[in-house]
Amino acid sequence: MTDTEHKIKTIVVDDEFPARKLLAGYISKVSSLELVATCADAMEAMAVMQSEEVELIFTDIQMPELTGIDFVRSLASKPMVVFTTAYSQYAIESYELEAVYYLLKPVSFPNFMKAVNKAVDYFNLKRQAVAAGTNGVAARQKEENNYLMVKADYKLYKINFSDLIYVEGQSEYVTFHTTEKKITAYYSLKKLEEELPQSLFARIHKSYIVSIGRIDAIEGNMVVMGKEKIPIGKNYKDAFMAILCRDGNGNSL
Repeated sequence: MTDTEHKIKTIVVDDEFPARKLLAGYISKVSSLELVATCADAMEAMAVMQSEEVELIFTDIQMPELTGIDFVRSLASKPMVVFTTAYSQYAIESYELEAVYYLLKPVSFPNFMKAVNKAVDYFNLKRQAVAAGTNGVAARQKEENNYLMVKADYKLYKINFSDLIYVEGQSEYVTFHTTEKKITAYYSLKKLEEELPQSLFARIHKSYIVSIGRIDAIEGNMVVMGKEKIPIGKNYKDAFMAILCRDGNGNSL
C-alpha cells in the first residue's frame, strides 16, 4: 500500500447510538478512513486506544462522566480530533485543543467530508514533516541554515531568517513577525531559542526573541525595531548586552 492509499484509523465516541451509527455509515463511504471502533463514552474510547492505533477521533462533547473536551485534554498523545456537538459555544475551546474541525449536529455528509478533507490534509502534512526530519509542529533548518519550516493553519510556511524580525511567545503558542506577515503556531519559545542561530537571534525577554541584525536602537530597557518597541527583561539584559558588544569575530569590544 502506498502512502496515498493509507487509511486513517478512526474511532467514533458518542453516547447516542443514532449519532454513532450515522458517523460509522459516513466513514464506511470514505476510502481514506478505516473505522476501528465506535464507543459509547470516553472511558470505552480510552480502552480501545490502549490496544489499537487511533489516528483520528470523532467525539461528541456533552457525554456523561467525562465530556469530549475533558477526554481530549486527558490524552498524553493526541490523535487528530473532530468535535461533534449540537452546541456552538464550545468552538473556542475546541480551537484551543487544536481540533481539526468542529461539526454541528445534525451532521450532514457534505459537512462531514469537509472535516475529513481537513484531517487528510493535516495527516499528509504531518507525514511530510516527519519525512523531512521535523518534529511535526515546527521546524527544520536546512544545511544552509537560512530558514525555518513552520507548521500553522494546516500549512507549512517557509520563514527565511533574513525576513524574520522577532518572535513573540504567548503561552503555548508563538507568533513569528516577518517582513510580510504574522504566523502563529503551537510551539515552545524555549525550544525555538535553541533552534535559531545564536549568531542571528537573541532572547531578550521571557516572551521575545529578536533578530539582532534588525535592531535599530536601544532606548533604556526597550529594543527599537522600526516602529516596534520590545521590552528587555531584567534577567536577560546582561547576556543580551554582551551579545551586542561583540565584534564580527565574537570577541568583546
